[in-house]
Amino acid sequence: MKTPLEVLRSYAPHDYTLSGVLNSRRAQRGEAPMILDESGRGLTWNQGAEAIDALARSLAARGVQTGDRVAVVARNGREHVFLLFALARLGAIMVPINPEFGVAELRYALGHAQVSGVVLDEAVRAAVDQALEGSGVEAWQVLVDGDGASLPSLQQWQDNAPATDLPAAPSADAPCLMIFTSGTTGYPKGVLHSQRSILLVGEANLGRMRLQPEDRILIVLPFFHVNALCYSLCGMIAAGCALIVTPRFSASRFWSIVVDAGATVVNFIEAMGNILKSRDRSEFRKDHRIRVAYGIRQSSYQAFQQEFGIANLLSGFGMSEVPGVTCNPYGEPGKPGSMGVLAQHPDPAQPWAQCRVVDDKGDDVEADVVGELWVRTPVCMLGYYNDPEQTAAAFQDGWFRTGDMVRRDADGWFFYVSRAKDIIRRRGENIAGAELDRVVGEHPSVYEAAAIAVPSELGEDDILVAAVLHPGASLEAQALAQWCRERLAVHKVPRYVVFVDSIPHTATHKIAKSLMRQDTTLRERATDLQRG
Repeated sequence: MKTPLEVLRSYAPHDYTLSGVLNSRRAQRGEAPMILDESGRGLTWNQGAEAIDALARSLAARGVQTGDRVAVVARNGREHVFLLFALARLGAIMVPINPEFGVAELRYALGHAQVSGVVLDEAVRAAVDQALEGSGVEAWQVLVDGDGASLPSLQQWQDNAPATDLPAAPSADAPCLMIFTSGTTGYPKGVLHSQRSILLVGEANLGRMRLQPEDRILIVLPFFHVNALCYSLCGMIAAGCALIVTPRFSASRFWSIVVDAGATVVNFIEAMGNILKSRDRSEFRKDHRIRVAYGIRQSSYQAFQQEFGIANLLSGFGMSEVPGVTCNPYGEPGKPGSMGVLAQHPDPAQPWAQCRVVDDKGDDVEADVVGELWVRTPVCMLGYYNDPEQTAAAFQDGWFRTGDMVRRDADGWFFYVSRAKDIIRRRGENIAGAELDRVVGEHPSVYEAAAIAVPSELGEDDILVAAVLHPGASLEAQALAQWCRERLAVHKVPRYVVFVDSIPHTATHKIAKSLMRQDTTLRERATDLQRG
């Protein structure tokens, strides 16, 4: 296995534009696979580069110019990859949007980005039409699958590309990608990244995953998520390896896809790992070739390493605004529950993330003291699109304020505690909602749990826990409270317990506690343990 720096230096230098890196990788990997489907069939780097060039010329003929925003509202497909490259070649910006958004959410996202065009699939066509109607946004539309008679397909655009010259390529620092945040506390914000930024993130991911040119990276996360775009896709670009694109995560078919497509690398989020851990083992294929998986948390670590036989399990911390901040080192034992140490770029001459853990005054705290994580990194976002006030509020003295409460031990390992807005104030003490989520979720009858603050008659907060039980399981509120008493300080034991069929999530599978706090029926339906 080559070292990460050896992999990077095996390719011709480039200018950190997407067109520059494409030419660099194509020169050496031209006939090697670039983009594959679930069966392992697909396009080579030469074929992919030709498709990207044709699409760029078609976009230019359509009138796409520097700074234009083009939305992609579709399930995962090779079109996301082609559009990112082709739009970047023109100095335009790709805006991937969750295809499961409702009309109101789509209207906000398309309107906020002021898109000039929308690439969509047939499943969302009616919703996009409704969202654009009366929005003030005039945008052309094309289909990714070509099934709609009244709209051209992206394939037709490529097939009929005009034989015209492209404009001069933009600089590496031009914006090329807008990712909408989860919007857990209000309207989503459009995070802008430059071409240089996402390519550096990909190189850093090559380092932490030890990506090789022969690897095949399986995409199971959506392309509107920073993980799939900046870690997997840009990691594939950095390594010159292949990308296996699946329309969406399928737990029942996961292991078959892994084997059929020859996947060697995969990135998860915690919820996906827990789902696979709980699936019937008859679906598991021991003949898989996965050698490294990212995003595996403590809750499913044992299953993936001992039962699924994946030796290298990584976990870290990053955000849409500041990707790839921390990670546990490849091939080294981590610390349970940790999100790792400061990540590094393969080239020691390339600076990477710096972190501070600070108190409410912005002063650094001692080791093992909880504070807010502040980050300074060369791959920080350019800003929130068309939102200078939120952009300014996100920074202090050049440091990005993550809004995440963490602690760093004496050895430099970071541990996530909670979102700052997920802190419950009770009896003069700060309680991390994430800690309660974890403890309650460890009960054998509980599938998922979420703790939120509710008003107390005495001022400050009381704790409400909503829990989803495993199918067929039964549990009483008092028994769950006793479970908490045995594992938590008395002031952390919830007052209210409510059993629900489901807990709301954001598009990126994070628990949407803001929606829970708006649901006044939760406390009405809950058992008040203070009243026996």
